Amino acid sequence: MSLVAEFEIRCDVLPLVGVAAMVPDATVLLELQYNHGNRPLFIATVTGGSRTAIEAAFADAVDVADWSLIGRAGETRRYQLTPALSFEEQLGNEIDDLAGLEALATAKAVIERIEVEPNGWRQTGWFADRDAFTAFSSFWQHNAGFRLHRLTRDRTPEPPGDGLTDCQHEALRTAYELGHFDVPRRASLEEVAAELDISASSVSERLRRAQTRLIRETVATTWPPLST
Repeated sequence: MSLVAEFEIRCDVLPLVGVAAMVPDATVLLELQYNHGNRPLFIATVTGGSRTAIEAAFADAVDVADWSLIGRAGETRRYQLTPALSFEEQLGNEIDDLAGLEALATAKAVIERIEVEPNGWRQTGWFADRDAFTAFSSFWQHNAGFRLHRLTRDRTPEPPGDGLTDCQHEALRTAYELGHFDVPRRASLEEVAAELDISASSVSERLRRAQTRLIRETVATTWPPLST
């Protein structure tokens, strides 16, 4: 029976972690495009945050050689980035067992979501069986930091637009009803927070995560493929 896991890998030398640390108010989702030589291109989907700050972070990042803005939908932007470092240069100073890490590429697993955070990656992945998950998690427990958030049996894929938590649904609905998304805006983030009786920073995080999920499951699926 296959498993679905949600977990964190705490390793500050993983790709684009430095970017997330420089722009903590943005949500950065990463995809790896494995059809470009020895290193895959990075495809970054960024929601929230200042565009200027995000692009300055790309320019300053030691692991990004160059970048291009590929598409935009509302507050979400999609970038293609060329890695500046080799596999060994990126991770070799922090992870001793590079051969073991390379072996994970052939594991019976599919990582479907990578969210880059200021101190590592938060991932969701499918694993063929318990042994495949154990091999993956054991490697990261020994070579970095690993924290499991959820481990469930095989599930039916969610249809487009699903996947929001109850709190995210509530935050989106409240913000919409109060006019937070109107032009001009009729309700500030602080007013939405007061209605929900939580902090403005918590509202901001819920809205960003909800918008990222909805765009990823709806608008992003209609974008044309990147040129190769």
